[in-house]
Amino acid sequence: MEKNDSLAALSALAHDMRLDVFRLLVRAGPSGMAAGDIAAQLGVRANTLSNNLTILTAADLVRSEREGRSIRYFARMDTMRGLLGFLMEDCCGGQPALCRPILDQIACAC
Repeated sequence: MEKNDSLAALSALAHDMRLDVFRLLVRAGPSGMAAGDIAAQLGVRANTLSNNLTILTAADLVRSEREGRSIRYFARMDTMRGLLGFLMEDCCGGQPALCRPILDQIACAC
């Protein structure tokens, strides 16, 4: 992951509602969640949620699929793995292979 992409992801997550949305989608796993269910779960208005989902999508942390009149959202775990890899690339005294098991644990089938 490039530095600018990392900054975009970190910036998107540096907001309490967007962080809550992303964590909720991580918990939802591969089935994702419909926008209305996210709004209900977090107790937010649809237009406020929509704006925050747009920011998360622009940072490539979230993807969406249309299901009829609804939109289902999914956490982009590949982007999160890339962000964590970028943050940890110089870890372990310059031996990033030592951190690989941590990143591999995150590589779930999400």
